Amino acid sequence: MVGAGVMGTTVAPRIVAAGYSLVGYDPSPEAQQRLNKLGATVAADLPRLARKANLILMFLPGPKQVQDCVAGPEGLLANGAPGSVIVDSSTVDPATSSRMWELAKARGVGYVDAPVLGRPATVGNWTLPVGGAKEDVERCAPIFRLIAAKFLHIGGPGSGNKIKLLNQLMFSAINAMTAEMMAVAEKVGIAPKLLFETITSSQAGTVSNLFKELGARIAQENYEDPTFSVDLLAKDVRLAIEMAGEVKAPPLLARTIQFANELAQAQGLGRNDTAIMWKIYRHLWDREV
Repeated sequence: MVGAGVMGTTVAPRIVAAGYSLVGYDPSPEAQQRLNKLGATVAADLPRLARKANLILMFLPGPKQVQDCVAGPEGLLANGAPGSVIVDSSTVDPATSSRMWELAKARGVGYVDAPVLGRPATVGNWTLPVGGAKEDVERCAPIFRLIAAKFLHIGGPGSGNKIKLLNQLMFSAINAMTAEMMAVAEKVGIAPKLLFETITSSQAGTVSNLFKELGARIAQENYEDPTFSVDLLAKDVRLAIEMAGEVKAPPLLARTIQFANELAQAQGLGRNDTAIMWKIYRHLWDREV
């Protein structure tokens, strides 16, 4: 496994508990310590990991990291063995997955994109939309069943990423509207915590699982140790907008939401949980820092 962030460290215990020998790599010393505590053998670098593994899971921040990890001079393809399979569970654009699939195929290595639909706490009940060759998907099935309730072969390389980016558009809309609603509530004299508790106690159709999670963080003023950061959300929405633009389907709401995401980044909130985005309005309306 490459990448020991929130998702990687969620998956690792299930793989180890199932009796697999897990070799992990992450450049961060803190992440290496987490891998070690979870029962994984920590590889000193990518070449050593590639030479030891026949199935490699990647949980990386974005396209550049995936490209470097897979196709770089010290990457997986330069050092892995033919017959192995690379599974990318990062959120990247379909074009990146298609390019990596082509490079992997030329080396006799399988490659599938299998991004996660589900929050870290729901591991085991995730759905994985998977893109790639059917035979490679089937080879990965035992691992997929450890971490997901469903995995669906969507189509060729990049197909799983298309589903994921479309899902992220919906996520970003719920996140943005929750932020705006909380900010307006405070302005009209309703404490965000009271608003959250009132709405979640109802049977209103607006009470989604994501709203419950975001609202709880806002009520508790808990934005550190993010489940999902503003920086990652902004990256995902940017990729989704670019994907839509490539087929001449420019999105309207997504562009506005991305402006809000970028405002949060400009205000130094990028590393916080996306729930913090309601605070951007204080700066806009009251010029508070």
